Amino acid sequence: MYTSLPKSGSPFGPEATQPGLHVWRVEKLRPVAVPEAAAGVFCSGDAYLVLHNGPEERAHLHLWMGRDSSQDEQGACALLSTQLNALLGERPVQHREVQGNESDTFMEYFPRGVQYQEGGVASAFRPARPAPASGARRRLYQVKGRRTVRASERDLSWASFNTGDCFILDLGQSILVWCGAKANALERNKAQDLATAIRDGERGGKARVEVVADGEEPPEMLQVLGPKPALQEGSPEEDVAADQRNAEAAVLYKVSDATGRMDLSQVAASSPFSQSLLCPDDCFVLDNGACGKIYVWKGRKANAQERQAALEVAEKVIARMGYSPATQVEILPQGRESPLFKQFFSSWK
Repeated sequence: MYTSLPKSGSPFGPEATQPGLHVWRVEKLRPVAVPEAAAGVFCSGDAYLVLHNGPEERAHLHLWMGRDSSQDEQGACALLSTQLNALLGERPVQHREVQGNESDTFMEYFPRGVQYQEGGVASAFRPARPAPASGARRRLYQVKGRRTVRASERDLSWASFNTGDCFILDLGQSILVWCGAKANALERNKAQDLATAIRDGERGGKARVEVVADGEEPPEMLQVLGPKPALQEGSPEEDVAADQRNAEAAVLYKVSDATGRMDLSQVAASSPFSQSLLCPDDCFVLDNGACGKIYVWKGRKANAQERQAALEVAEKVIARMGYSPATQVEILPQGRESPLFKQFFSSWK
């Protein structure tokens, strides 16, 4: 369990509030700034904090955990993230990143990819082992369902496609919405809404969204996926089955420290949820761990103990449910909800 933070001054200098990308390595339980020239190189035995201060006070704070980092280093990283988050007025969306399973938001900071070095602080001068950069801004989402329509990430391959669903091919500067010939109207609308939300929320409105009909694939799509083969057929029966799976794939919990410890109480056992369930006085966990992600929503009026324990609570859910240690965690302050979080709700205002 993480211990409480000391009341002494912040170990982070004023540069942490400046725009741009900032990287710190946790060394002897203290943050040590990584030179700009070394940004993107990570040691497998260490833990790091990566902060991106973007426009309009939008910030993302990532806790990167090396494959061989110790529990002490990971705990220190979590504590330091809480201190840095407080310094920034709790504005950042926080992400827990595990080596080899980094989020696309994280990878976008390093257009040439990231490099992994073996060892830790004491042995950080070994040759770097590059991680693939090709997937940094290329993602494929399948949009499927009839009443409970949900987008799920799929392998970047024609083998993931079928004629009964819609797919979003996110190439960074362009976002292609491919609609299968047998896709239903709700899937088509949901796919276009999600693509627009990704453009506006994650690309600052600067990406191009294009709707692509089955059989009219543009060259940039074929360049990424290769020649288009014959695709699997889709069916309405599959959409009905997907509705059931989508509803059961997420559970909403309320976080409470009323007993003196952080407890979870189930609020809703299946999605879509009502936005009204998210009370500003509390924190909530949206468990989508079966699909590889846990979300923590922090109400703006929630008490400090609940807000600071967000990462710890998420990690307890991962351990209790037996999810992969590489499960991603996204911690969202009220008002900074991501498009993929909002899709679990019947409507969002």
